[in-house]
Amino acid sequence: MAEPGRTPVIVRGEGAYVYDDRGKRYLDGLAGLFVNQLGHGRTDLAAVAAEQASTLAFFPLWSYAHPPAMALADKLAALAPGDLDHVFFTSGGSEAVESAWKLAKQYFRLTGQPMKHKVISRAIAYHGTTQGALSITGLPSLKQQFEPLVPSTFRAPSTNLYRAPIHGDDPEAFGRWAADQIEVAIEQEGPETVAAVFLEPVQNSGGCFPPPPGYFERVREICDRHDVLLVSDEVICAFGRLGTMFGAERYGYKPDIITCAKGLTSGYAPLGAMIASERLYAPFREAGASFAHGYTFGGHPVATAVGLRNLEIFEEEGVLEHVQSHESAFRAALRGLTDLPIVGDVRGAGYFYGIELVKDKATKETFDDDESERLLRGFLSTALFDAGLYCRADDRGDPVIQLAPPLICDTSHFDEIEQILRSVLTEAWARL
Repeated sequence: MAEPGRTPVIVRGEGAYVYDDRGKRYLDGLAGLFVNQLGHGRTDLAAVAAEQASTLAFFPLWSYAHPPAMALADKLAALAPGDLDHVFFTSGGSEAVESAWKLAKQYFRLTGQPMKHKVISRAIAYHGTTQGALSITGLPSLKQQFEPLVPSTFRAPSTNLYRAPIHGDDPEAFGRWAADQIEVAIEQEGPETVAAVFLEPVQNSGGCFPPPPGYFERVREICDRHDVLLVSDEVICAFGRLGTMFGAERYGYKPDIITCAKGLTSGYAPLGAMIASERLYAPFREAGASFAHGYTFGGHPVATAVGLRNLEIFEEEGVLEHVQSHESAFRAALRGLTDLPIVGDVRGAGYFYGIELVKDKATKETFDDDESERLLRGFLSTALFDAGLYCRADDRGDPVIQLAPPLICDTSHFDEIEQILRSVLTEAWARL
């Protein structure tokens, strides 16, 4: 039993498990924080980091280059969909989102449309902690204490089919409606002022909202019609989380920019990237033009060396194929929990799922703020951890449990996750 007020101290990891300072083992059901794709304790990745640090520990990429950053940029350009082949490294995901917004605004300035600077994103969506990324975030409770933030960001509805305000029984019709609300937002602000739409392939915050059929095809049409850039925020969804290297591939759309981080190195070093299309890069080739982008540790030699080896292991060990062949078993294990009265919805894709908790399955009645506080932080977070499962109990939106285990997990891990969840959720319902 966790001691009240004592912060758990995690000291080591091996495969899909981590261990605390008292020797207790926990199944890492969140891949750290949607990060550790290849599992813990990979000595091959640690060895690459050590070798690079002993060769060239650091040198900036401003006006210079070094081999690991060059090689990883080439690798990402080759893997990214379409003509997204210009890579700008960052230290992490929030910086990648910041960089994408900066690039979008400067691109339109260079092409004679300086008024295009606004951003559309979705309600409840989370895009980062820095000032610009937090401005794009659709969670007022995370933003209020830091306001005023960067102006000119606006929201459209999420793709939460379970709580669809319209067309809840028709996913395609709901997807068209949700996409069309992005166009409504663009037109309300004036297309001549809107630079970009920021969307995750599967929206994280709120509990893993996948896109309805046809949603991204419609969004792409809308963006093209109004000359608005489509930014695919894949800080979580890239690098195998959905069974493809990039989430845009899973859903068959071509963004203008991809932002990514987390699984790029499987957490063995901090690294992010913004990947832009040739069309966006072209104006910067003109004399006197440059993208004033740069972070001290963006493209760090050790981080990029680790990132490159991480992606090589994906190919050598068939990680994407493993996720594709096992995701149905993961989904089945979680959906089996819908026989519990507290489980209202199970949704997601690949190795990325949310379980929405309800008071009444028939009416979909949710918990009020006080009930949610007692349920999630007062019981579930501690009880699940005490039972040996690290995951996320969250109420940014309606109460959910989120799961995103390392991509090496198989049916034995899914069974363990299901058994712990079933036991703890059964107890939670009895306590209500």
